[in-house]
Amino acid sequence: MTALISLHNNTLGRLELTSDWLTPTLARVVFAATMLVYYWNSAMTKLGNGFFGFLFPSDGAYVQIFPKAMEAVSYDSSQLGLIHWAIALAGTWAEFLLPAMIVIGLLSRFAALGMLAFVWVQTIVDVTGHGAALGSYFSNATTLLDDRTIWSFLFLVIVINGAGPLSLDRILKIK
Repeated sequence: MTALISLHNNTLGRLELTSDWLTPTLARVVFAATMLVYYWNSAMTKLGNGFFGFLFPSDGAYVQIFPKAMEAVSYDSSQLGLIHWAIALAGTWAEFLLPAMIVIGLLSRFAALGMLAFVWVQTIVDVTGHGAALGSYFSNATTLLDDRTIWSFLFLVIVINGAGPLSLDRILKIK
């Protein structure tokens, strides 16, 4: 048993030396490979028409973010208020900016914290507004809860460890 423990400590135990830079760097790479395009595609559906579409969310943005309110006004977003516009605009911009900031490693801890909030607001809207089933932990099938928890863990790695050495945070000396 002592030989097995020694083998473990001398081989796999050395990975601990890489945890300061490897773990946060891999978290950003995994995010870029698995969720970046998902969020940017979602944000693209929220842009309004024309050059200033980034200032005027599409009806689709309101349907995604405020499904019940849009149904109540027969899907006419002009009947919604200023607060709806501000939230839809902020959500659209967040879906572009926060993922980009994580990928390039700029203020990545704040960006990952923002994405954590975004994911759980998104989950609440999916369940309460769109009727998605949240599911439960320890079931025999992957559920929405499982997916969003894994996403959250990925963001927590960045919140706790920062962006790693290959980042603008490191260049700008942001901890």
